[in-house]
Amino acid sequence: MADRRRGAARSEAARIAVLETTAELFAERGYDRLTIEGIAAEAGVAKQTIYRWWKSKSELVAECLFEGRLLPTDVVPPNTGDIRNDLTTWLDALFQFTDAPENSGLVRSLVVVAAENESVGRQLDASLGVSTLLTTRLDAATEAGELPAGTPLKEAVDALIGVAIVHVLQRTPAAPGAAKRLVGLLLPEPPVGPVGG
Repeated sequence: MADRRRGAARSEAARIAVLETTAELFAERGYDRLTIEGIAAEAGVAKQTIYRWWKSKSELVAECLFEGRLLPTDVVPPNTGDIRNDLTTWLDALFQFTDAPENSGLVRSLVVVAAENESVGRQLDASLGVSTLLTTRLDAATEAGELPAGTPLKEAVDALIGVAIVHVLQRTPAAPGAAKRLVGLLLPEPPVGPVGG
């Protein structure tokens, strides 16, 4: 019994060592130059030990993300009382993060593994909470009169997340003012002045 407990403790220590090493090497090398062999060597475990818990490099990196070891950037949209400026600020920050060479490979891999693995996709959404955060912010904007009643909030959230994913997959830096133009297309300013005669 005691032997089994010691074995489990060693396994958990190995798992944590692998996750910590993955996060450190990712920060140093980026996703594209990260290898299972390199992680195993640095963590002091056999390659088979890693594959016992994770099927691929993407799944391993995804678990690092779920445990808060990656993506220190703040994904919460600000709330200054101006929904369009807040979403522009949030989207600008997201573009800057994903455009950084050390981050773009990771984000692309997470998109791929989320598309291939339904469980990872659900975990990723729950971990980051972007859909919920955006929906909450848009709900608050509607209640405050920043957006007209009946604004299709779910579609706006899906479009914002879709824009971010397409941007990552295109591998092209965001053009100046892109975030503002995109938000303007999704949430146009209400007409100014009296309506009708």
